Amino acid sequence: MPNVSRHSSLTPAYTGRQSTLPVPVLRLPDDSIEPDQAYRLIHDELMLDGSSRLNLATFVTTWMDPEAGELMSETFDKNMIDKDEYPVTAAIEQRCVCMVADLFHAEDLRDDDPSSAIGVSTVGSSEAVMLAGLAMKWRWRARQGDEWKNRTPNLVMGSNVQVVWEKFCRYFDVEARYLPMEKGRYVITPEQVLDAVDEDTIGVVAILGTTFTGELEPVGEICAALDTLAAEKKLDIPVHVDAASGGFVVPFVHTDLVWDFRLPRVVSINVSGHKYGLTYPGIGFVVWRNKEHLPEELVFRVNYLGGDMPTFTLNFSRPGNQVIGQYYNFLRLGRDGYTTVMHTLADTAQWLGRELAAMTGPDGDRVFEVISDGTAIPVVAFKLAEGPRYTVFDISAMLRSFGWQVPAYTMPENATDVAVLRVVVREGFSANLARALRDDIRKVLDKLAETGIAQFSDEQHFAH
Repeated sequence: MPNVSRHSSLTPAYTGRQSTLPVPVLRLPDDSIEPDQAYRLIHDELMLDGSSRLNLATFVTTWMDPEAGELMSETFDKNMIDKDEYPVTAAIEQRCVCMVADLFHAEDLRDDDPSSAIGVSTVGSSEAVMLAGLAMKWRWRARQGDEWKNRTPNLVMGSNVQVVWEKFCRYFDVEARYLPMEKGRYVITPEQVLDAVDEDTIGVVAILGTTFTGELEPVGEICAALDTLAAEKKLDIPVHVDAASGGFVVPFVHTDLVWDFRLPRVVSINVSGHKYGLTYPGIGFVVWRNKEHLPEELVFRVNYLGGDMPTFTLNFSRPGNQVIGQYYNFLRLGRDGYTTVMHTLADTAQWLGRELAAMTGPDGDRVFEVISDGTAIPVVAFKLAEGPRYTVFDISAMLRSFGWQVPAYTMPENATDVAVLRVVVREGFSANLARALRDDIRKVLDKLAETGIAQFSDEQHFAH
């Protein structure tokens, strides 16, 4: 065998250690390898992942402008928590918080101090939810005085909430009061809320764009019902809006809908920048109506990074590049750009919803019943009509052979016999891709009509 130097231009790409000897993956390797070899080893293994652009299960952004990617790559090394060392990055974070608070009509935005918004950027909405929940619990404790130690706080929400709310209640000793769904209704109602709240309720969670169907819960009606309760029984229950999915859609698509801080009962809102904020993961925000609703006891102050630094986060160190990516989008798009993007995505989702509703089988009967058609936010949820012998899990599994990842799952408590498919229309999912998906769904239906075999009836795969 010829003696070829590892640096020779004649060295084939796959010779050397990575093609002849397996590299340990469960312990540190004994020897080092060249950077290009490490890159190729990992790059090639990642090819076995599905394409993120074809992942219609996730709400998370999978495409950004190349310029945004470049800015984010330049700021991977900046620690978001080191505000004294990176004052410009810290200022940009506060600008983003102010922009979000302004979008949601927060109170503490004064002309003499435009940076006075009360909020923080987070690692997605999961951390934001935890912070909002803690603020509600601490305010409930303050209302109860020392008596809170002998009582159990509770949080009222639908069984359709994302799992992070269950985590919050378990981690922070709050009773979770889940309001059940029912077939044909997959959001909570004001009547359910009134039946569930009491003097130990720290708050009610209303969802602006549910994970299961993308529907908007009736925030205004819930607040109105709680206003009446407060007037009649002096029971003052705050509302938190989980706008993880809809917070960057509704202000631009449903401009007349009042759901945010314009409702006096809404005390806090979380939103995911890495969903329809159009930024790569993970970035989120939580904002409060005003400083009264963020208890001072929850804000810590440290000086060991230089300067006096207030902090209210569960996380500490994290890269600043997500905030930079979000700021890029805010400047790049503005209100006009976000309006254009969201209307375009809504149009694509609604077109797909109409196509699915019109699909028929060999006997001419409609195949699907569309639950949400992309009108609320750009999400289409649909289930099989009565008749086919196959299941939504069969459709989901067979779509994977075309590269599409379309989740199939059952609905929440009291509606678990309903199984659905869901398509999240995101930036980068073009009208052409929507047509390709429609055509591939038709091919899958034709194949299943031939076999009628329900191979995957017991499988459920669901992604937030």
